[in-house]
Amino acid sequence: MRSVTKVLVLLVVGFAIGALAARDSGPSPQVAGAEPPSQAGREARVAALGDGMLTQVAADESDSCVRCALPDFSSLAARLRPSVVNISSENKESGGGRGFHGAPGGPGGPGGPGGSDPREFWEPFERFFGPMPRRQQPRKSLGSGFIFDEQGYILTNNHVVENSDSIKVKTTDGKEYEAELVGRDPKTDIAVLKIENADGETFPAISFGNSDDVRVGEWVMAIGNPFGLEFSVTAGIVSAKGRFIGQGNYDDFIQTDAPINPGNSGGPLLDLEGRVVGINTSIFSRSGGNIGIGFAVPINLAKELIPQLREKGKVTRGWMGVMIQKVTPDIADSLDMDKAQGALVADVVKGGPAAKSGIEVGDVIVEFDGEPVSESTELPLMVARQPIGETVPVKVIRDGEEKTIDLEIGEMKDEDLKVAQGESEAYGLTVQNLTPEIAESLGLEADVSGVLVSSVEAGSPAADAGLRRGDVILEVNRNPVSDIDAYMAEVQKGTKGKSVLLLVRRGENTVFLALKPNDE
Repeated sequence: MRSVTKVLVLLVVGFAIGALAARDSGPSPQVAGAEPPSQAGREARVAALGDGMLTQVAADESDSCVRCALPDFSSLAARLRPSVVNISSENKESGGGRGFHGAPGGPGGPGGPGGSDPREFWEPFERFFGPMPRRQQPRKSLGSGFIFDEQGYILTNNHVVENSDSIKVKTTDGKEYEAELVGRDPKTDIAVLKIENADGETFPAISFGNSDDVRVGEWVMAIGNPFGLEFSVTAGIVSAKGRFIGQGNYDDFIQTDAPINPGNSGGPLLDLEGRVVGINTSIFSRSGGNIGIGFAVPINLAKELIPQLREKGKVTRGWMGVMIQKVTPDIADSLDMDKAQGALVADVVKGGPAAKSGIEVGDVIVEFDGEPVSESTELPLMVARQPIGETVPVKVIRDGEEKTIDLEIGEMKDEDLKVAQGESEAYGLTVQNLTPEIAESLGLEADVSGVLVSSVEAGSPAADAGLRRGDVILEVNRNPVSDIDAYMAEVQKGTKGKSVLLLVRRGENTVFLALKPNDE
């Protein structure tokens, strides 16, 4: 028995010595078909990744697998930090901010830390004692921005600085500047500011990228001051492009899941090269905080407007003089169209460019200046970009046949916008005439008369009242309204400081809603 044990021990020792010798004599066998990576190969892979990527490449000892593809956000943040600024604006109107990202206000309003709306405090008392005297309180708004020109020009959102008596800009080195409002465009929510160094020194500027080249699924980084927390960095991907979210006729947002919160408004959305591809503007949220659905204005749109904002302080746009709607599959079928495409002309403004050129109600615009119109939301931007006075070909489908019409572009003026869209800025509500075609598409009876709600501004009195896009307003203060003119007349007849009562048709039901005035 002892001899057997000795033999087993010797065998075990022998195998162990052999294994050690084999390990020391050379590399272990590789997986068939795999070659161990050389140092030169790893360096080549790192170089191919380009600036803004991790330089750590790990080689797996067993199968030579190379792992490297994560963005180096830390290097980008360090490089771009001096160019991102904190913006605080103040005006003297009473009341607190709304605290919803994408609307005037910030921390201190409902949904943001630090306060509640004064209207909620006074309302129980006023029910019994009437209007109470209120102390005029300045309203503050916090947001972000970024320097895009070394001479001190800053890009931000219009809603961050709108109606401000003073605007202050704070850089990451702790310096604070009084900012000049150079120009703003409420329709795209863009504003340009300017700051100056007393010693004449220039500022570090961020370069612009090309938002048209951004692909869905690409990494992006957002920088801003959420809830007043200075210089916060978040990252995510581009979730979608060309989003229309009902903010206005010029919606063309980049959607991202990079966390964005109140205070991020006006901050940059950046690609992995550190170039701005968007301006963080709004979020979709039921709570007021980030849920992974944020929206940014494409930087290419801002680049088109910056020269006008710097030179004139405002934007002059082309105007066509039509009201349009989406072509649904049912509408396309009823018009004998092969597919749902283009923009259906629901109304033509009398005396406008479209009326003069011969465009008619019921025409479907499928091409504008040689560019196809796939969705109705694309047309307003196409028209707005055209120079005033230029003649462009417009292809329409009329009675099942294509027809090309020459249209001379007019100039969009505030009064034209109100006639064409029925915009009521007092309540954040946009309406349009309810044509028979629109009524049919909504499943309404032929005798229904009113105006259609085409958009509702987030955080506005209209939104607070519960109005939605697609609602039909039948009455204002118990008086029927048949078109935009009647609607505007009844709204303007309302008593200042008193709510406006609306009778609204929603689907198959009707409901009364009260619009509270801004000055309440």
